[in-house]
Amino acid sequence: METVDLTELLGPLRLSYPAPWERRWCWAPPTDEPAPEPVSVVGGDRRRPNGVTVLLAAVACGALVAGGAISPDGPRTAGKSPSDVAAVVARASPTRRQAFLPPPPRAAPTAARTRLTPRRPRSVTPVVGVVTSGYGMRWGTEHYGLDIANDIGTPIFSVSDGVILNSGPASGFGLWVRIRHDDGTTAVYGHINETLVAVGQRVRAGQQIATVGNRGISTGPHLHFEVWQGDSVRLDPAAWLRARGVVFQ
Repeated sequence: METVDLTELLGPLRLSYPAPWERRWCWAPPTDEPAPEPVSVVGGDRRRPNGVTVLLAAVACGALVAGGAISPDGPRTAGKSPSDVAAVVARASPTRRQAFLPPPPRAAPTAARTRLTPRRPRSVTPVVGVVTSGYGMRWGTEHYGLDIANDIGTPIFSVSDGVILNSGPASGFGLWVRIRHDDGTTAVYGHINETLVAVGQRVRAGQQIATVGNRGISTGPHLHFEVWQGDSVRLDPAAWLRARGVVFQ
C-alpha cells in the first residue's frame, strides 16, 4: 500500500492556528513572515479581556478615583508611599460583606427630661398662728419675745439650720428648746407642749422640733419665740425674721 505524505500534499498552503477565542479554523496564504505569538493577558492564560474583565477594571478605577488615589486632573499619590496608596484604596473599596450589610438602625430620639429639685429654704416661720404680743415693753416690763398663739399640738419648726443646745424643762417656760444657728444667733422656743429633738442633734430649716403648749407662766396656748445674740443681747425676733424673708402679718 502506497503511503501519501501530507506535507507534500499541503505544501502550497500553511495551516494557521488562530487565537483560542475565535473558535474556528482559517486558511491563510503562505508567507515568509513568522506567525505572531498570542499576548499573555492574565497569569499566562492567553485570553482576550472579556466584558467582565473590563467591567471589573472600570470598578477598580472608579474606586481609586473616589479614594483619591487618581483623579482626572492627574495622580494624587505622587510622592506618597505604597502603604499610603493602599490605605486610600482600602477605604474606597468596601468588602463584600460590608457591601451587603444593612445600614445600622438609628436610635430613636428621646425627650430630655429635666428634673428640677426644689430649693431648700434657709429660713422659715417657726409656727403658724396669730401674733398676740411683740418685742418691747408690755405690762410695765420688757418683753423680749414674739408670742404666736395657736392650738396645743400645733407643729413648731426650726427657723434655720443649727444644733440643739437645750431640750427640756426651763424656768418660766415650763419646757423649751434652744437652737444655735449657723450664723451664731440662738433661737428660743418656750412654753412648748413636747420636744421632739435631743441635745447635740443637727436640725435643718423647716424641720419640726416641738409642738405648741401652755406650760410655765402662760396665759394661753402659744409659742414664745426669742432670738439671742451671744448670751446677753436679745434681738427683735420680728426684725430678725424679716431680714431672712419671713414676715408675720
